[in-house]
Amino acid sequence: MPSVRAVAAGSVGNLVEWYEFGVYGYLATVLADRFFTPTGGGTTEALVRTYASFALAFFFRPLGAALFGRLGDRVGRRPVLIGVIALMTAATALIGVLPTYATAGALAPWLLTFLRVVQGLSAGGEFGGAVALLTEYAPPGRRGLYGAWQSFTVALGLLGGAGVAAGTATVLSGDQLTSWGWRLPFLLALPLGLVALWLRVGLAETPEFRKASTDTADGTGGVGSASGVGSASGVGSASGVGSASGADVVGGRDGADGAREAAGVGARAMASAVLLGAGRVMGWAAAGYTFLVVLPSYLQTSLHTDMRHALLATVPANLGFAAAILPAGLLSDRVGRRPVMLAGAVLVAALAVPLLNLLQDGGTSATTKGVATFAAGAVVGLMAGPGPALLAEMFPARVRWTGLGLAYSLSNAVFSGCAGLIITEAVRRTGNLDVPAYYAAAACAVSALALLGTPSRKGG
Repeated sequence: MPSVRAVAAGSVGNLVEWYEFGVYGYLATVLADRFFTPTGGGTTEALVRTYASFALAFFFRPLGAALFGRLGDRVGRRPVLIGVIALMTAATALIGVLPTYATAGALAPWLLTFLRVVQGLSAGGEFGGAVALLTEYAPPGRRGLYGAWQSFTVALGLLGGAGVAAGTATVLSGDQLTSWGWRLPFLLALPLGLVALWLRVGLAETPEFRKASTDTADGTGGVGSASGVGSASGVGSASGVGSASGADVVGGRDGADGAREAAGVGARAMASAVLLGAGRVMGWAAAGYTFLVVLPSYLQTSLHTDMRHALLATVPANLGFAAAILPAGLLSDRVGRRPVMLAGAVLVAALAVPLLNLLQDGGTSATTKGVATFAAGAVVGLMAGPGPALLAEMFPARVRWTGLGLAYSLSNAVFSGCAGLIITEAVRRTGNLDVPAYYAAAACAVSALALLGTPSRKGG
């Protein structure tokens, strides 16, 4: 069935992307030693530089979302998604063969940072295209579930990255891991990327994009009302632009491109929708990276846990994340996106500090810590499941890739990419070990406020 292949083709690219981002985060302390530690450099200082490189890649994501999104909204989902995954795979594999600081000196961190920028550009395009592909192939009433596959493969990628990093650290000695073993997880992205390419090359264009292209070519894809602005209640017309209240700010699901309105209202509405969408998912971005990616380095540098146990501690968090995503997406098709995502944001805001305190307590059993990290991942999954469909439904097909890609990448640039840098530096400067919990809770509190204005859309 085309929809089955669409799920596989849309999802596997995310798996490759987030596998690599996870590996970079999990091996941050090793990369800090190999690339960012000149003679006399401190460990924490080098880790901050490593996370600065990590954050820089995220700030290129909005550029990638705009560049590839514009191409994808004009020429189609399939060809651009093929190019995006090829670029990501090549950059990731090249990290595995880079010379280190000991070999190339100051050139080494610059080469790593350059490849991270390339990854940021391609990752910025990947999310919007994958979500557009998945939701546009979704059967009636199943957009939440189909969109959730994007988040689910993010979880699989992070879990795969955690498993490979932990397995490599377990099989190899510390010296072997630091010397050459860290390269293996990055090189593994090459065969994964080739599988993604094979799936995407054989995929047809989405029916909804073909219809939108035909309507535009026939002249039937114009704006709705004279002003393009929806009703005061916040529900936009079939092809217009919604109200400023935030409900469907850029038209209905099958609407035309409101950004071409003569009065320029569409462009402002598009910008408002992007910012509102970023606000709605910022809690997902911040809490996800705090508990799923940054946690191992935090455990090593702040709580002095050895690397092997720090990596293993991330596994139950990612398992909880993965376990909650598809049920959350399916539930959002029945009760709406808002209540499911709002529940996740409120739970993180309320439980972040108590969960982190359990990890800090030396008297807490390993089982209890495992349950705590599993729960942390699961509540993030409540936001990640319906999140892709919620963003997709904010934008019509002709600007969907660009709009949802920008909203997601802007949120991730600030709240995911900077998570490791902000948390590590804040803990170093203040000595407060609760900083990660405060960071995640604050972002989720803002997301909860943004979600309150979301229409509780079901199905799709």
